[in-house]
Amino acid sequence: MAPPAPTTADTRGPIQMHGRKGRGPVAIVDIGSNSVRLVIYEDFARTPAVVHNEKAICAIGRNMVTTGRLHDEGIVLALEAMGRFRMLADAHKVEMRDAVATAAARDASNGAEFVRKAETLWGGPIRILSGEEEARLAAEGVLAGTPDADGLVADLGGGSLDVVTVRKGKTGAAMTFPFGPLRLMDQSKDDPDKARKLVDRGLEGFSKLGDLTGRSLYAVGGAWRSFARIDMENRYYPLHVLHDYPIPRGRVLDLCEILSRQSKKSLDLMKVVSRRRSEALPYGAVVLERLMLATGLKEVVVSAYGVREGLLYASLTPEEREKDPLLEFASATNMRISRAPLHAEEMFEWMAPLFPGEKEPERRIRRAICLFADVGWRRHPDDRALGAFNQVVTAPFAGATHRERAIIATAVFHRYSGDEDFPSDGGAHDLLNEDDERLARRIGLAARLAFSLSASAERELPHYPLRMTPTRLLLDVSSRRQRIAGEPVQKRLGTLAAIFDRKGEILIG
Repeated sequence: MAPPAPTTADTRGPIQMHGRKGRGPVAIVDIGSNSVRLVIYEDFARTPAVVHNEKAICAIGRNMVTTGRLHDEGIVLALEAMGRFRMLADAHKVEMRDAVATAAARDASNGAEFVRKAETLWGGPIRILSGEEEARLAAEGVLAGTPDADGLVADLGGGSLDVVTVRKGKTGAAMTFPFGPLRLMDQSKDDPDKARKLVDRGLEGFSKLGDLTGRSLYAVGGAWRSFARIDMENRYYPLHVLHDYPIPRGRVLDLCEILSRQSKKSLDLMKVVSRRRSEALPYGAVVLERLMLATGLKEVVVSAYGVREGLLYASLTPEEREKDPLLEFASATNMRISRAPLHAEEMFEWMAPLFPGEKEPERRIRRAICLFADVGWRRHPDDRALGAFNQVVTAPFAGATHRERAIIATAVFHRYSGDEDFPSDGGAHDLLNEDDERLARRIGLAARLAFSLSASAERELPHYPLRMTPTRLLLDVSSRRQRIAGEPVQKRLGTLAAIFDRKGEILIG
């Protein structure tokens, strides 16, 4: 059976979230062909914290090509999930709630009936998204987490593939293709080679999206997150964070070839993929392989953000959308955890003389480090350095590459560890080169000195300005404050100066 033709549209108009905008928990449900997921966010903001995240694998789109209907068993599971999700949302006293349904619900003959039953259990309206709306919301989600995304967002659900171009913070034209893994399994009669032909035929009009050579594919969807987990496992990758995980083109194609030909039994043995997800994985690999071969895309970048985050992001004001997701998260962490939140900004300005000619990307990372610098103060002293490192490197923020995560976390390690080397089994620290390590150490040791001078108290650091000459690192201390310049300060100034190839000196007067 030939797949129906893809649909195309320019989808740059606004989509508004139902409910009142403001503070308080926000609940979003996403009903897909394979899974139903609830996410409760702390509030309506640029980088809201996730209060609760729960998924139910229901596979309502199973066998839909053959029957034209949603799967009966899947419907039962999905409705059970919706009833549970309502109770959870009510327990959190959510201020806004939204629910959307995607390919299976819009294409099935009993889709509307299912949605009506689900609305009763959920206690609110459920919007059936068009393929174009789904594509754009996924792209908005990617932009929320990766503002500089440049290339193609591809959201693979159980029943469809939705793609949209992104560049300079904007979404472009979108296309929807009817070959999600569940649909392909049905159409191909569980034959991956036949699935390849179906996908190739469907992608013939793909050139309408323009030249994608040398740009990135931002992968959204559970099947492709499973793909990334397998790649991480195969490489013994040191950082188990999926968001912004990059996979170069060659390795993508090699892994697609392998996974697309795996038996169900061998896939079930993979510990990093759930059994309910594994049966669809070969068909997700087929779609990814054919998509990469149809384009000149240079890599796959995994996005943990998708339709749900897109719903929030698309509804923000332009001013909110422009905010930096990394710094917004770091600022919120600083306000929630630090002993004296104002101290972070004072420290950022205080150490600025150490970094003349600093470019904006480095300045941004340094600010994030200062905002995270007090996260470990409640930890046991024996665990502060490594504990704070692990806390930061795996924190659920966006807007940073894995290398940048490692720089930030390593700097926080040195803020607590002093002149100690990072342990030999460095984990995510191993993502850094010598220049990255030097930068992290410099910022971390500067923060360590700052906390010695101020004990994290606000409005203290400005009394102790730093200056750097070609040979010396100078700390100015007034005569009435000279008692602050005891042994801890002297030692930490010397350590900091040494990494700048200078001699530390305290000037009293």
